[in-house]
Amino acid sequence: MRGCMAWTVSCSRVFVIRCSASSSSGGGGGGHGQQHRSSGNAVRVNGAAHRAPLQVGAALETSINRSLAELSAPVLPLLPATGGDGDVGGEERSRQNIPTEKQTVDPFRQALIVEGGVRYQQTLVLRSYEVGPDKTATLETVLNLLQETALNHVWMSGLLGDGFGATHGMIRNNLIWVVSRMHVQVDQYPIWGEVLDIDTWVGSSGKNGMRRDWLIRGRNSGDVFVRATSTWVMMNKVTRRLSKMPEEVRGEIAPWFIDRHAIQDEATEKIVKLDSTAMYVDSDLKPKRSDLDMNHHVNNVKYVRWMLETLPDHFLQQNQLSSITLEYRKECGSSDVVQSICQPDEDSIPPQENVSMVIGPSLSPEIISGHHSLAGALQQSPMKYTHLLQLKAGDKYEEIVRGRTTWKKKTYTAP
Repeated sequence: MRGCMAWTVSCSRVFVIRCSASSSSGGGGGGHGQQHRSSGNAVRVNGAAHRAPLQVGAALETSINRSLAELSAPVLPLLPATGGDGDVGGEERSRQNIPTEKQTVDPFRQALIVEGGVRYQQTLVLRSYEVGPDKTATLETVLNLLQETALNHVWMSGLLGDGFGATHGMIRNNLIWVVSRMHVQVDQYPIWGEVLDIDTWVGSSGKNGMRRDWLIRGRNSGDVFVRATSTWVMMNKVTRRLSKMPEEVRGEIAPWFIDRHAIQDEATEKIVKLDSTAMYVDSDLKPKRSDLDMNHHVNNVKYVRWMLETLPDHFLQQNQLSSITLEYRKECGSSDVVQSICQPDEDSIPPQENVSMVIGPSLSPEIISGHHSLAGALQQSPMKYTHLLQLKAGDKYEEIVRGRTTWKKKTYTAP
């Protein structure tokens, strides 16, 4: 079966703010489908195109206390339990607090629906377990944040049917989302403790597809750290074949479409297919149970990890990824055996640079040239690579995903 691989990863992000009872305001009974309003400096969502600022200090505490008071009662209209493979039952929906009507404010996720009520914006802090040895966010963290905010967007829309991105109409038609292409550009990696604003929105992509874009900014600086775009299509949950978009589903999601792109002038050339003559090959990779998502696929983050692990250690120590493009061909299950192949683009070797720019002024070129292992690690390497993940199918291999990565030198100075 040739199709597209579901890009599904999960990463729970919940903010808990402890507030004193004395700062709570009375207010009871507004349902989740209503817009939350408060006096003074409270969050105001009015559909304006500009970015709506989040509250700070006492105003934020007051608004969150009011929202928590409203959320404490079981006021959500719940869908009836089905008892089968259809929609989630009422008890589970109640525990998840899944709304069935559009929300404009989510105090738990520090999230808003802005820009005419269609664009999702979430504020969060980069946590210690989301960064690597250099205290910057890992690519795995970036991908997890993209997936989580996409799901939260559907959550607040009131369209979420099964807890993992499918709408009510998709559930009725036995459909799930799968991603066919994704492109992520990293201008700068966020650091541990940094406050981030993440925006995401959707648009049309042909007759049967949907596009989703993201921007990740530093809240204090306003600088854009990450830009990403993706294309999604639908797969039948039973047959595992791609499906046309039913008019029922189109009617659900079309009102949320925005004609805007996070990455301008995106390159759309196809990624070439590699073969067994590639320079780097890592075989007999086997998924673990922890690699599976709620759709029983190996998640997208695991794919990227398999791709990057084929690169030499010295290259990864001196360089960081600045762009990755993925083209999905087939899903991968828990019993599959995977092979990761990687080929450098020899035409992408950068011009010779001053070595002190990379390792700092403390080591001279003469010292480096006399230290063979260090000289080998610092030799000029290609900065673009083509990747392929494929699974064994009898005596042949079938493609899972093709990838293309671009890298740049790290700018740190050695201690």
